[in-house]
Amino acid sequence: MQFIKKKYGLKFVSKTSYISNKNKISTDFIADDFCYVGPNCIIYPKVSIGKYTLIANNVSIIGDDHVYSNPTMPIYFSGRPKIKETILGEDVWIGANAIIITGIKIGNGAIIGAGSVVTKDIPAYSIYAGVPAKFVKMRFNESEISIHKQMLKNKNLVWNYCEKIKF
Repeated sequence: MQFIKKKYGLKFVSKTSYISNKNKISTDFIADDFCYVGPNCIIYPKVSIGKYTLIANNVSIIGDDHVYSNPTMPIYFSGRPKIKETILGEDVWIGANAIIITGIKIGNGAIIGAGSVVTKDIPAYSIYAGVPAKFVKMRFNESEISIHKQMLKNKNLVWNYCEKIKF
């Protein structure tokens, strides 16, 4: 993992996270504890992911980076706006080949289906899929969300589990 972090210049990735090879990741990428980024991902600047978040292979966090509203100028010459911050919460799962447009916020516990295109913020604990991504169902009911929130706060629970499986 140290080799990958050094190769991509990733200073803000937890030592417990795993970044696969063959990615294009901005050096300011932030990944909290126990995150995973699969191979062949493209991740633009200003992206952060919370602990336990999984990004499958071929996921792109890109776009929304061309000025197209000037009728007197071709897009090619119109420049680029400032890239917006993209935040993926804790325990989020992004399926393979998904595209997330920059500036999106995905809430804790959310799941994005494989091949989806996310163009708007995703609420916590919801499952979205499709092109564009649409609501499918909630991941948990209200009492399960409460239990999950407590689990996310309890660092000892996770570390005890890691010791059990000899992580």
